[in-house]
Amino acid sequence: MKNNLKVLRQDKKISQDELAAILKVSRQTINSIETGKFDPSLKLVIKMTRYFNVELEQIFIFEES
Repeated sequence: MKNNLKVLRQDKKISQDELAAILKVSRQTINSIETGKFDPSLKLVIKMTRYFNVELEQIFIFEES
């Protein structure tokens, strides 16, 4: 799924390592989400929306196939 995670992370001026620590996941997980190789769990998505203080749609771009 396409997403704006990298842009949001860069706007906060934090590294993948820092975001991973905040969300309690690995840096590889953050990288995989940013590159669209991994879709996060609902629990992780909720953590992201709370951390960035944005709506789900501001992070993830839903495209119907």
